[in-house]
Amino acid sequence: MPSHPKGHLRRGHSQKKKSPRLIHGRLSVHRDGYGFVMPDEPVPGIKGDIYLGKEEAERAMHGDRVAIRIKRLERDGRAHGEIMEVLKRAHATIVGEFRSRKRGDFVVPHDERIRQWIEIPEGLALPASGKAIHRVGARAVEVHSVADLEGLIVTAEIVDFGEDGDRPIGRVIEILGHPDDFGIDVEILIRSHHIPHQFPDDVLDQARTIPGPIPETEIAKRRDFRSYEIVTIDGETARDFDDAVWVDRLDNGHWALHVHIADVSYYVRPGSPIDREALLRGTSVYFPDRAVPMLPVELSTDQCSLRPHEDRLVMSALLEIDSHGDVVAQDFTRGIIRSVERMTYTAVHKVLEGDLELRERYSPLVKRFEMMRELALLLNRKRQRRGSIDFDLPEPLLEFDDFGEMTGVARAPRNIAHRLIEEFMLAANEAVAAHLEAAGETMIFRIHERPNPQRVLEFEEVATQFGYSLTAGAAPVKKLRTEVLAVDIPLLTSRSYQKLVAKIEGKPEERILSYLMLRSLKQARYSEVNQGHFALAAVSYTHFTSPIRRYPDLIVHRLLGAHLDRQPCDADLHAIADQSSATERRAAEAERELVEWKKVKFMIDRVGDEFEALIISTTRFGFFVELRNLFIEGLVPIDTLPGDRFEYRENIRKIMGARHRRQFSIGDSIVVRLDRVDGVEKKLTFGFVRYSR
Repeated sequence: MPSHPKGHLRRGHSQKKKSPRLIHGRLSVHRDGYGFVMPDEPVPGIKGDIYLGKEEAERAMHGDRVAIRIKRLERDGRAHGEIMEVLKRAHATIVGEFRSRKRGDFVVPHDERIRQWIEIPEGLALPASGKAIHRVGARAVEVHSVADLEGLIVTAEIVDFGEDGDRPIGRVIEILGHPDDFGIDVEILIRSHHIPHQFPDDVLDQARTIPGPIPETEIAKRRDFRSYEIVTIDGETARDFDDAVWVDRLDNGHWALHVHIADVSYYVRPGSPIDREALLRGTSVYFPDRAVPMLPVELSTDQCSLRPHEDRLVMSALLEIDSHGDVVAQDFTRGIIRSVERMTYTAVHKVLEGDLELRERYSPLVKRFEMMRELALLLNRKRQRRGSIDFDLPEPLLEFDDFGEMTGVARAPRNIAHRLIEEFMLAANEAVAAHLEAAGETMIFRIHERPNPQRVLEFEEVATQFGYSLTAGAAPVKKLRTEVLAVDIPLLTSRSYQKLVAKIEGKPEERILSYLMLRSLKQARYSEVNQGHFALAAVSYTHFTSPIRRYPDLIVHRLLGAHLDRQPCDADLHAIADQSSATERRAAEAERELVEWKKVKFMIDRVGDEFEALIISTTRFGFFVELRNLFIEGLVPIDTLPGDRFEYRENIRKIMGARHRRQFSIGDSIVVRLDRVDGVEKKLTFGFVRYSR
């Protein structure tokens, strides 16, 4: 293995001494080589992200945290910079295709934003184990020499990052298989997003030693709910059952709602191997055909899962709710339950819709399901009154054959049974947050900050073209010499969004305006400082109900348990909140990227076909469309529009013809033809055919 040349950047090492004048941020590289740095904090006098040319961007990798200095500042506030040091490397490993060339062996990164090929020196091309990853349904890979690696997908560990754009050096540590193997797409994305997917030996050893039977001494300490008709309600394919519910009508006319959540904190203790790994993972990651769990299966689908007819430990939120949907009394306790049924959303929905066969099968529970529906609708009305936003946008459900190939896209089912669980979980989460905050305990909150004024202004510019507005008048702006800045609107509340959602319900423009409203909102995150939850119109909110698949929920269980025991809970909540928010974003990006990849594969054989589509955004280079009923997006390039010379009018966000004034606007319904499928970049290009009738 080559020694590190003098001055080379090793993993986690910096290139130059820090300077207080440097700007810190994350590098985002475009596939064409140039990049932008997103500053950690707003920089006075600089508009937007800081541009780096190709040569500058090559000094680090996409995703790295870097320190830069400003080389040039334009009059409009746009800045050009150069990298002075790499603060933190984003990629210790790279997944890509192995290629042998005359000048050596290389791994070409799967992520095109990582522009550097990884050089593999002689003797570092074959993994120490010599074995390829085995997957069900994939061809066996026989690798006996470096020549056998040509064209295979591998993982390389970087041993030397190089200096000032020098080629990084690495060694192959995994052989994943052929590019078209079954399941290879999931394996690639797991590694390109650096999702931990193999439990270390000490984690597995601890999981195997967790005792099966619950000790009688532990049962004696808990409230016993095993005589109650408690049920779980989940999807057909679910295996980890976090939550179970029970509802009854009290003598005073109020409702009793019991929400029982798997007591993962009993089994996963702070600082244990399982706990350290759970923090690292942060969340379970769900792909269409497999999941990467946060906890080992011994816990996630066995000991912690609230399986029917088995004793299980829980943390319970016991709520008394009046006829207005307000919680008038509450209690929190450790408990033990024995679920009487593992119900599915489909079965509960059919029971409530009058399916005679299922009502007979679940006859002891029918009345309770009907009470659940009544209470859920009451809670929903209460949330609506206070301004909680419910877009209720259709979600795509990808359909697959037995070989993992996508066969179609359907609208994901959403019925009253989904609403039951959603409302009950929201009520429990809010109750726990309010209780611990009122008690003065430290907490991890689930916060959703007010919308960015600039995003609101952008939405308003489109909404007014349809005759709608979130505000009573024009969105306030501050006009500077070179730009117009949006100003926060104090009177803008979640109720403003809710009212507009109600106005557009059932209208042709409902889909596009709901989509754009959602984009105007910020992303929810975790924080040890309560800032409320804008979309839910909740003063205090947390995540308590899914500790099997979300680490913050496990922490909230520990905080609640410590409160019940009148003991302190020592944890770095700021670090945990930041880490959990980051892992949540990582999981969402990986899940979204895989879905888009599957969609592109699905469209390969449909070149030349025509589709009904909706224009969802316009740009200087064309407009993006979403295919109706397929939830698939693609670009119609501006230079392919027929019959005129078209240009983008930024002030009205329209694409208009220079001679005939034909125009394309956000929200237009059109027919498009699939012209090109780029399997490498995972992009679809369409051509305009006609306006929809």
